[in-house]
Amino acid sequence: MHWTLRKKILLGYGIALALLVVVLALALTSVLRLGRASEAILSENYRSIRAAERMTTALKDQDAAVLSYLLGRREAADSAFRDGQVTFLQSLARARDNVTIEGEGRVVARIDSAYRAYLDAYGRLTLVGAPAEPAGGTPVTALDTYRTRLAPLSASVREAAARLRDLNETTMFGASDRAAALARRATWTLVAVGALVLLAGLAFSLILSRRLTRPLQALTQATGRIAAGDYDVKVPVDGHDELAELSRRFNEMAAELRSFRTMNVGQIVAAKRRSEAIVRSIHDGIVVVDGELRVVNLNPAARAILEVGGEEVRGRHVLELIHDETLVDPLRQAVEAGRAPDIPESRRYVTRTRAGAAHHFEVVVTPIRAETGEPAGGILMLRDVTQLKELDRMKSDFVATVSHELRTPLTSIGMSLDLLEERVGGQMDGEERELLGETRTDVSRLRDLVADLLELSRLESGRIELDFQPAPLRPMCEKASQILLPQAEERGVELELDLPGELPEVRADVNKVTWVLTNLLANAIRYSDRGGRVRVEAVPLESSVQVSVRDQGAGIPYEYQSRVFDRFVQVDGGRAGGTGLGLAICREVVRAHGGAIWLESTPGEGSVFTFTLPRA
Repeated sequence: MHWTLRKKILLGYGIALALLVVVLALALTSVLRLGRASEAILSENYRSIRAAERMTTALKDQDAAVLSYLLGRREAADSAFRDGQVTFLQSLARARDNVTIEGEGRVVARIDSAYRAYLDAYGRLTLVGAPAEPAGGTPVTALDTYRTRLAPLSASVREAAARLRDLNETTMFGASDRAAALARRATWTLVAVGALVLLAGLAFSLILSRRLTRPLQALTQATGRIAAGDYDVKVPVDGHDELAELSRRFNEMAAELRSFRTMNVGQIVAAKRRSEAIVRSIHDGIVVVDGELRVVNLNPAARAILEVGGEEVRGRHVLELIHDETLVDPLRQAVEAGRAPDIPESRRYVTRTRAGAAHHFEVVVTPIRAETGEPAGGILMLRDVTQLKELDRMKSDFVATVSHELRTPLTSIGMSLDLLEERVGGQMDGEERELLGETRTDVSRLRDLVADLLELSRLESGRIELDFQPAPLRPMCEKASQILLPQAEERGVELELDLPGELPEVRADVNKVTWVLTNLLANAIRYSDRGGRVRVEAVPLESSVQVSVRDQGAGIPYEYQSRVFDRFVQVDGGRAGGTGLGLAICREVVRAHGGAIWLESTPGEGSVFTFTLPRA
């Protein structure tokens, strides 16, 4: 039979439990014996003592009645004497029924005989009588009877009652002493048995703890050696219990770890070197940090961008290398939250000057997760977008130049069309008039397109000057809604302003912000169905004011939502009827104010365009 660890523990604690049951049984027996002794003291002797005291009290009352009788109050005295007699005899009967002590019966018989003699003497005294109105003192015959007979008999009865009380008190004290002795014996017995149980429990605990801790200590030491890299370790296997099985499994694990280490160390080192070579070969700057924002890797491109010399950077905090909060904050957010941070448009690009030339970099932050899914670090990538920025600038300059050059010919064409209509308008038939109207419409659209392109180019290049001043937001919203109220009524759309009573002033160019609100309201009305509702809302924030334009239209498909602020993007070309530059211009105007603009839309449930303006 193999003794498992569970069986050993159950056996040991079973023995301890049995000893504990023995101690409890002894304690219960002692308590019961003490209870019986106490009950004997209270139930037997106390009744006899109480009877003796009541007899003494009744006898005193009868002596007082005799004296009252001698003084001439016969009827009252005789009645009181008879009442005392009844009480005395009842107490005497209780004492006679409770005779439990040696000699107590003789004392009760003595009380009985003396009391009977006392009653006979009282009868003789009443026969002798006393004068109704004594003149010159009590009659000699009655007084002599009281002195010679009643008084000595009363004293004899009281003495016997006192003897009965003393005998029971002595017995009670003896019983109390016996109970105390029994309690002392029980106490010493319990102490002795408890000490034996304690010693047995300690001995068992020491034996069991030694059996448990010896293999566990061996396992702990072996685990420490494995953690230190020593896989040539083996723990002794003793017995067939669970600890022995654990030791065998540990030895098997150590053997597997030795085998795995032998096979994979080279592969791990090679993979690490390949990863480092890949990081070094990337032309974009890469900074890798751990969960405590300490640098794990830094490629040469990042050294050049951040102007870090050849000193060792591994293990140093990222703030020791990067002194720009716009780069460190997104990295910290990624490490703490375990997800890519939402970097505002104004902080997504940084500029560094090297060799007298400006270089532009896009900030990309990616979190690193452990196998458990917990954040384990982050990667900061500085992607060089200098060429893209330059191409974008050249494109903007080209668009601005072309747009500027197109304004004059378009103006001339428009004037020519107006002149043509004045001179030969009466000679044209319906088809010619229709063609002329379409031409004028196309020229008007081209002029609007050129104007929007010029406006967008000036905003993107920063050549436009904005008139920033503290201004209330409510008049801007009211003005934009009044401008578009006829268009809304024509389409059957309801315009609402949901603005709080007190809005802080904003730092803004009033005309430009009004244009943004007008453009957003026009789009909302255009894409709303008849009976719909367009609402302008404003919410004050800590350092800015958030303005929203909400409609109940068809919403914007998800594939368009990421591109609605790009140039020439129209969700529904046949319904829009614009140039596709309005939202792009809105974005540039809001950025120029230091705010942000975004879209929230669910297809079929409407859209919400929101932008922020800084407080004045």
